[in-house]
Amino acid sequence: MLWLKAWHMIAVVTWFAGLFYLPRLFVYHAMAEDAIGRERFVVMERKLYRGIMWPSMIVVVVLGLWMLFLNWDVYRTHGWMHAKLTLATLLIVYHFWCGKFLRDLRDGRSARSHVFYRVFNELPVLGLVAIVILVIVRPF
Repeated sequence: MLWLKAWHMIAVVTWFAGLFYLPRLFVYHAMAEDAIGRERFVVMERKLYRGIMWPSMIVVVVLGLWMLFLNWDVYRTHGWMHAKLTLATLLIVYHFWCGKFLRDLRDGRSARSHVFYRVFNELPVLGLVAIVILVIVRPF
């Protein structure tokens, strides 16, 4: 079980690195004024999303579900775990939302400003803080 937790946390850290950095790339992409700069961001965004974020998210979900399955009798009645799973689901939605913005920027369809992406960039911080508090403090 400790090995599962360790690999789960490693994948969480890797996934969050992408969740924090990809929207920051969106900020710079939205500010880019030349085609070469925009194309550079398209490549960086694609490699981060497909090469790091997707595999990390899959490992997070698989190991998380595995641990949940092994301990279902313990966690099924804990409110903090239900809240954590809800927040984790919202982070997965955020991940897919990033994919939509990535495609919009790549195809030149984004009407969002760099200011929007700056605010969007802060959302996973709220999820991270809440999940860490739920898992460590277990308030309910």
